[in-house]
Amino acid sequence: MKIVINKKIVILIIGLIYIIGYPLIFRHNNYILNIAISASILSVISLGVWLVFVIGRINIGQGAFVLIGSYTTAILLVKLNLSFWLCLPISGFIAGLLGFLIGIPILRLKGVYFDMLTLCLTEAAMLAMLNLDFLTQGARGIMNIPIPGALKIGSFTIIPAFKPGNYLSFYYLTAIILIITILAIWRLYSSRIGWILQTLRQSDTLALSSGINIAKYRLISYTICCFLGGIGGSLFAVYVQSVFPTSFKVIDSIYYMLYCFLGGLNYLMGPILGAFLLTFSFEGLRFIQKYQEGIYACLMIIFMIWLPNGLMSLKLKKRTTFKNQPYHRNIQAYVLEIVKKFKE
Repeated sequence: MKIVINKKIVILIIGLIYIIGYPLIFRHNNYILNIAISASILSVISLGVWLVFVIGRINIGQGAFVLIGSYTTAILLVKLNLSFWLCLPISGFIAGLLGFLIGIPILRLKGVYFDMLTLCLTEAAMLAMLNLDFLTQGARGIMNIPIPGALKIGSFTIIPAFKPGNYLSFYYLTAIILIITILAIWRLYSSRIGWILQTLRQSDTLALSSGINIAKYRLISYTICCFLGGIGGSLFAVYVQSVFPTSFKVIDSIYYMLYCFLGGLNYLMGPILGAFLLTFSFEGLRFIQKYQEGIYACLMIIFMIWLPNGLMSLKLKKRTTFKNQPYHRNIQAYVLEIVKKFKE
């Protein structure tokens, strides 16, 4: 007798555990909450990187926009005394705007040229923050960043002010933002724009032949990626309460990619699974001390060799029900189906 598992029910159960069960069980354990908070923020950032993978590009520069988002929030909070609830969307908007302007020229590049140029972005952002002393305070960084205050509409308090040392408030904040991000990316991915982005990964030539504006949709994907990087950077700034030019390096951008690879590039939940698994496993190996990073690296290599399509591929078996999915068809039929959707 076969047991049919409803994916929606499984996702609902995991969501309830994440929102209700986990904080209820570990509400007094700040260390465990801290790991989950970090994993949630990293998941938001990595979802942006995954969206660039959807169009067939490798983004090694996400750390630059996380750094920009962090400094934007830090400057607005410390120097202009704005509310965090304004700083959060502003940081995402500024990172997205810079990503839009930078993306116009660099997205014209292909292959390794694009990859190497994005690799330089993080170093460029670090140098910029180091030299813009009048804004960023140079190598001294910005410290004592205030935690979020109350969110009010008139006299009605929607979110009470955070208390120092209250990790539970940050847990719910990052969890809600992660869930909103997942729903937004899922909606985008399952829409007509999502179909177009997937087509770009398959073949630029066929996308052009069907009348798709390649530059436009690449720019949409990259701008959203940078926006999410700015949101993640803003959350990190208020959570850690300090930011320095070296807070986010090239290695961080590589980690954001690694989360996507480990979870599975063909799955929306891939970067989230990768971020949570790697964050928790790295902390779990802390007792090994000096051998921690070496063993961690070996485990990653084993996973990459054993599961080249990511951990999410474990749940899929060869079944005829998946033959009708577009990525199992030849590319000509795939593009023709997209063109047909445009005409509807």
